[in-house]
Amino acid sequence: MSWRYAARAQALKADKPEPPAFAWSCGDDGELCLELAGVAVRMRPSGALWLEARRWLVAGDLHLEKGSSYGVRGQLLPPYDTRATLEKLTAEVAATEPEAVILLGDTFHDRQAVERLDGEDRLRLEWLAHGRTLVWVTGNHDPQAPAGLPGVSRGSVEVDGLVLRHEPEAGPRSGEISGHLHPCARVLGRSGAVRTRAFLTDGSRMILPAFGAYAGGLNCRDAAFDRLWSGPVLAGALGRDRVHAVGWGSLVPD
Repeated sequence: MSWRYAARAQALKADKPEPPAFAWSCGDDGELCLELAGVAVRMRPSGALWLEARRWLVAGDLHLEKGSSYGVRGQLLPPYDTRATLEKLTAEVAATEPEAVILLGDTFHDRQAVERLDGEDRLRLEWLAHGRTLVWVTGNHDPQAPAGLPGVSRGSVEVDGLVLRHEPEAGPRSGEISGHLHPCARVLGRSGAVRTRAFLTDGSRMILPAFGAYAGGLNCRDAAFDRLWSGPVLAGALGRDRVHAVGWGSLVPD
């Protein structure tokens, strides 16, 4: 470890919090499992959340057609982010066979994104509603239901004491599952630092990582996450094929 990383790690020891007071375990398929406000949930390596009792698959911040939105403004990016994101999502649906798919807002990057969808990508979105409930939770990028696509639009969804919404509300909120902030974890190691998307939870509420291929990430030590937690925080850092449990004291700023 370089002297700069060592110095940073030493500085963070002073405010290292207590370990999480809630229990978690490793599940099948690389999942990280715990009870959120008394409800069993599974954090999946894809960045989706599985609500076990309901058989609901929850994903947030797909930001479909972000690449094409940049192209419209003259900033050319490979326009394949929608296809990559939907391939990952359809693979999750095939693997879990959910009763419902809940998309937690900012599913589309802008209000014209649906109009720019490729025909095959539109068919993938329509397939999500075949034989199951598809819920579009509205977000700041997509405040209205996507025109011409199946499913139901909601500002939030409440079930079993949980509230699923796009943007986390200020202050501790028991049972809240949200997205919006695109949390990322940065962890120091012997050969340097690793930065990856991550779930964040205090056992009472949870913030999901962004699911979209082109969605950015905000370091979980950023001030935007301050005052959201009621206790010590655990990060579920996404690895290639598993979710890694990382305590708050092991996370460092960018």
